[in-house]
Amino acid sequence: MKKSVLRAYARLIAESGVNVQKGQEVFITAGLDQPEFVAMVVEECYRRKAKKVVVDWNYQPLTRLHVRHQSLTTMSTLDNYEEARWQHYVDTIPCRIYLESDDPDGLRGVNQEKMAKAQQKKYPIIKGYRDQIENKYQWCIAAVPGVKWAKKLFPELRASQAVEKLWEAILHTSRVDDDPVAAWDAHNKDLKARCDYLNGLGIRELQYRASNGTDLRVGMIPEAQFCGGGETSLQGIFFNPNIPTEECFISPKRGVAEGIVYSSKPLSYQGQLIDRFWIRFREGKAAEWGAEENEALLTKLITMDEGSAYLGECALVPFNSPINETGILFYNTLFDENACCHLALGMGFADTIRDFEHKTLDECRALGVNDSMIHEDFMIGTADLSIDALCEDGRTVPLFRNGTWAF
Repeated sequence: MKKSVLRAYARLIAESGVNVQKGQEVFITAGLDQPEFVAMVVEECYRRKAKKVVVDWNYQPLTRLHVRHQSLTTMSTLDNYEEARWQHYVDTIPCRIYLESDDPDGLRGVNQEKMAKAQQKKYPIIKGYRDQIENKYQWCIAAVPGVKWAKKLFPELRASQAVEKLWEAILHTSRVDDDPVAAWDAHNKDLKARCDYLNGLGIRELQYRASNGTDLRVGMIPEAQFCGGGETSLQGIFFNPNIPTEECFISPKRGVAEGIVYSSKPLSYQGQLIDRFWIRFREGKAAEWGAEENEALLTKLITMDEGSAYLGECALVPFNSPINETGILFYNTLFDENACCHLALGMGFADTIRDFEHKTLDECRALGVNDSMIHEDFMIGTADLSIDALCEDGRTVPLFRNGTWAF
């Protein structure tokens, strides 16, 4: 891939992604797959006058070793230096950049119960810090190719060819063209226009139906609104949390969901795939579920904590989105969630509440925004998905027909 194109992508992440401010610290999490590109992102952050850029490298084989050899007690302990870092996040409000490249099967066979228990033990401590920085900082999730990820998508190609083809797909769907920043400005305007229309309807409930058996009704929070594209932090800084993104999303009302929904794409969760699954909701909570592949892992996800069995997000994405039109199943939630409509189990978004900046996090949750240690998107969009908005004034307004926008 041409360095000039990669440089434009790195600039997009630093400028339109997290929108690094002068004197702000930046923390980047990345795998070992594309160190030269990570260096480009670091350089672009410094060009925007970042005070300091810290890179945390991750490597799935090390995760496998840690899980195998560490005791549950050790894995469950948040060491002093780790807690000090969380306090540093609270004190400095840095940007966070996540560059994904993991092998979708990279943690297959790892003791998932041990990992889940360790996460559950640490979460009460982390939650206190996370709540303090909620909606205050800029963050961006983007992607770079990893060899194993690329070979998963294009097994017929040599490794170098597969990586190049994955680069092409990432850059195309991320709108890295002659002027990516301008392209994202235009894209954000389009998403805002759709959200403005949805927010003017006074939606009480969303009703989903598809020929695969999906028949689900989800209640809305009266004070909530659809959001899409870029966001503005409580510090007043505009940023794009996902590159790419195609969604208009909202946090539904906890405890108000009835019916059954079927997945339309595999879910990559903790380095393993959950596939061909369904979930039945009663009084808003997942009451029954099943999967043809990795049902035990789906159970771990849904039972992670009290909030993980409730919905935290409803996202509207047309089936003919640029990502879906590539014809590629990415086995990566960042891309697959933006290929078609999805729901999310777990934590909802307080910033979907109108005037959230004048409310506390607890006040937003009291209105019905779900709370959980997890937030996991799963794809439900199909070529024949219909979604209707049942409005407060009694109207039924079609939002989706044949998998795409009806307006």
